[in-house]
Amino acid sequence: MKKLCWGALLLAALQVNGQSTDTVAKRVLLPNGWSLTPVGHSLPLGDLPLNMVVSPSGKYVAVTNNGQSKQTIQLLDAKKEQQLDEVIIPKAWLGLAFSKDEQKLYASGANDNVIWQYSINNNHLQVTDSIRLGLSWPKEKICPTGMVADYSRKRLYVVTKENNGLYIIDLQTNKVNTRIPLSAEAYTVVLSKDKSSLYISLWGKDEVAVFDLEAQKLQHPIAVGSHPNEMILSDNGKYLYVANANDNAVSVIRTADQKVIETLQTALYPDAPTGSTTNGLALSANNQQLYIANADNNCLAVFDVSNPGKSRSKGFIPVGWYPTCVRMIGRKLWVANGKGFTSMANPDGPNPVSKKDESGSHQGNTRKDRPVQYIGGLFKGTLSVFNTPDDALLARWSRLVYENTPYNKEKERIAAGETGNPIPREAGQSSPIKYVFYIIKENRTYDQVLGDIAAGNGDSSLCIFPDRITPNQHSLVKNFVLLDNFYVDAEVSADGHNWSTAAYATDYVEKTWPTSYGGRGGTYDYEGSRKIAYPKKGFIWDYCHRAGISYRTYGEFAGKGKASLKSLENNFCTDYPSFDLGIQDVARQQIWQHDFDSLLAIDALPRFNSIRLGNDHTSGMRKGAYSPYAAVADNDQAVGQLVDYISHSKIWKESAIFILEDDAQNGPDHIDAHRSTAYVISPYIKRKSVNHNMYSTSGMLRTMELILGLPPMSQYDAAATPMWELFTATPDLAPYTVLPAQVDIHERNMAWNESARRSANFDLAHEDRVPDLELNEVVWKAVHGEHAVMPAPRRSAFVKLQAAEEEDD
Repeated sequence: MKKLCWGALLLAALQVNGQSTDTVAKRVLLPNGWSLTPVGHSLPLGDLPLNMVVSPSGKYVAVTNNGQSKQTIQLLDAKKEQQLDEVIIPKAWLGLAFSKDEQKLYASGANDNVIWQYSINNNHLQVTDSIRLGLSWPKEKICPTGMVADYSRKRLYVVTKENNGLYIIDLQTNKVNTRIPLSAEAYTVVLSKDKSSLYISLWGKDEVAVFDLEAQKLQHPIAVGSHPNEMILSDNGKYLYVANANDNAVSVIRTADQKVIETLQTALYPDAPTGSTTNGLALSANNQQLYIANADNNCLAVFDVSNPGKSRSKGFIPVGWYPTCVRMIGRKLWVANGKGFTSMANPDGPNPVSKKDESGSHQGNTRKDRPVQYIGGLFKGTLSVFNTPDDALLARWSRLVYENTPYNKEKERIAAGETGNPIPREAGQSSPIKYVFYIIKENRTYDQVLGDIAAGNGDSSLCIFPDRITPNQHSLVKNFVLLDNFYVDAEVSADGHNWSTAAYATDYVEKTWPTSYGGRGGTYDYEGSRKIAYPKKGFIWDYCHRAGISYRTYGEFAGKGKASLKSLENNFCTDYPSFDLGIQDVARQQIWQHDFDSLLAIDALPRFNSIRLGNDHTSGMRKGAYSPYAAVADNDQAVGQLVDYISHSKIWKESAIFILEDDAQNGPDHIDAHRSTAYVISPYIKRKSVNHNMYSTSGMLRTMELILGLPPMSQYDAAATPMWELFTATPDLAPYTVLPAQVDIHERNMAWNESARRSANFDLAHEDRVPDLELNEVVWKAVHGEHAVMPAPRRSAFVKLQAAEEEDD
């Protein structure tokens, strides 16, 4: 059996063409199956750096860090490549602009609906003024995003993503002169070289808006690709390059007639599905090379654009995890890696001590000086700096990018597998499995639930919902298959419900959920309620619809008698509740069961069924709510009852049940913060087996797609390993019998203590409105006692230094 070779992240110098300052990292395996070999030397950045701006003379670089935890503005010395200052900002998102004299820096205050003005004195930042666009969230929904300064007119042009506006600000008075309504959410704004026009990327409308500064009105928009974000003008102003995140592409616009003259495909393979997430641009000093950040491919694409209209690809450069921004300074490239260089374990997850940090967010401590390892703010950004490579070095670096990338066209067409296995290798092949049931649960790590199972790689000291609380989930893995190396592709539920239903989360989702999860305002727009969050070709139900595969959803992207997506309007159970922790999952199971019986009776049972059972989320210690033990045990009972019912039905011999958590945010794990529980149940499963293979959310989706005859939805499920090794061609039709709950699933929280007081303030009416750090701590206390202390931490990192194969003893 293949085993992974684990170890710490190491950097080794690569001496090529005298570039001794440039390095290539030893290969690091991420939990999604992709790898990193970032080049260059690096500096630490903050939580989710989204933008860098270079001052007019090239002296300074400013960085805005817009993640879930502490948000900051960093000031860097561009020549010395070192940090000069870092200041905490209450709320920030994307927008930055220097004054012409480099004595001021303007920064978006996000949902505070303000532009902060910093003075730069002795290389330090200090707030000196503010420009208010409106009242702070939630009184007004504005959120300034990108901005650009017009030095000749002493104006600042700011665009917004919540009220879709262009704000023209007088920098002499620091007052808003004009607000121009836009037709969709805006990302950023660029001033034309002749200062006659503004180009505005309409993130939510696949267009670039053009605003005539002389006529003071919008012109006809320019159609581009899906999710246009970053833009850059050539020095002569003749060409505008627009990154399109959902299209793996850059639109090249000739500004003279505002026509798209060519589209640059940035993915590693032609006609690749969604998944490169093109979102950053930089031009060489001579304007002949374009460097493009592909966030989800963890690389830069390099194009020769010396002859616009006839541009050609030159290769790729490996960088860090989720590059969000690239800038050219002299002959060097600066790349902001949104998630840094590696994933990691989070043994210091939930714990009973909490304090507030400078941003106002709760940051609990397991020890006096040790912060809680909450996945939402665990992966800090980094800055990669390296010389622009010549053609020979670029060829070497390109090979590294391809080696780091599990996706290719052959995998997209034919998946891994074996002849005769119930999991087909390509769409159109037959399978004895006809019906797929896909259960999506909420927010648990592997160690929290299955860490007590000796056969798996668990840590029992981190297991708070063991066999006594989750007898059915324990029984299912013992009777079917135990998976102890399964990783969710998401960090939290906002991106989790997208990854779980589309094998992808758009740049809008990835870049905005940290604001909401950090308690900085914003709505939860991630389960069909806002079109800008949709992948270009939709979710798995949309794929079923196009393929003529029958489908139905229960609570996932639907509830309260209404579907969130058009494709679900006539394909959901109207009686099934939406997210509501006051309704038990066993009640949901009974509603599903009644619907199942009705459909089965008329031979109208859909082939694909998505079912949301999310009460393992828990309500913490809110007085009167179901206790954490009761909530998780209720969820376990519902799962057991559903499997029992299907396995005793006439369609059991043609069924497969797939169960996962949408994310693993609410707990610790000693292997990786993304490791979670997953269950696969079918007559075709190799019974009583243990499988240590590395699987992911996207791999589970790929397995279901192959059964149903659907194509991959993104590069991620196209690249992921399907779960064919769990299956056998010889079915075992023995049904599963649900085990009774071992604790009272109706138990309510009755105590009034600090945990109850904190839980009373939680917003439990909506998905993931609870501050997760606090909920984690409350649940830990509920299990271990109000004054319990976490076990001593162990350090671990999820990395793969090299390919290694070892034979079992």
